[in-house]
Amino acid sequence: MKQKPARILALLLVLLVVGMMSLPESVYALPEFQLPTGSIPTVTGTPTGAIATVRTDMGEPFLNVRSGPGALYEKIGVLLPGQSVPARGQSPKGEYILVEYPGVPGGVGWVSANYVVVTGGTPPVVELPPTITPAVTATFDPTLAAQFIVTIEPTRMPTFTEPAPIQVPTYSDAATNELVSGIPMGLVIVVLLVMGLMAGLISFFQSR
Repeated sequence: MKQKPARILALLLVLLVVGMMSLPESVYALPEFQLPTGSIPTVTGTPTGAIATVRTDMGEPFLNVRSGPGALYEKIGVLLPGQSVPARGQSPKGEYILVEYPGVPGGVGWVSANYVVVTGGTPPVVELPPTITPAVTATFDPTLAAQFIVTIEPTRMPTFTEPAPIQVPTYSDAATNELVSGIPMGLVIVVLLVMGLMAGLISFFQSR
């Protein structure tokens, strides 16, 4: 009799384990994202509308689910490669797909159309959520920029003054047979000879 409750408890435990193993695959969110409160079952059986399937060749371990159609919107969860979810709409240009994502506000999220394959029809164009304000606004610091601006002071070109003309002295060639004063050299020689002869004659006569 004492073993009967233990058998019943063991049987319930086995049923619980089997039941958990038979649950359909669910989408999960990374710890840094908001975890959905409900499960997102993979679409099985005959689809009833457009289905978005995450591409397995996208080269990433998961696909971000955002609150709006754009990289500036908040990340609210992820989808795994090969996972399929109902597609409820698309952006006007078809760049983002609106998919079901229970557990988040509105129960839907946006994924990039480049990483999913839509089958079962074309989702309708839906109204976009309001544009969000970026968390960080780029500001320009004029004080910091002024430190890298080099101001070149204008300088006045020096005034060119023409130099005085160069005066080149000129020399006249003096005659080779004239002294500087203009007296002929021959005349000087003759005078000296005459004076020498006269001095010789005077000496001769005085000696006699």
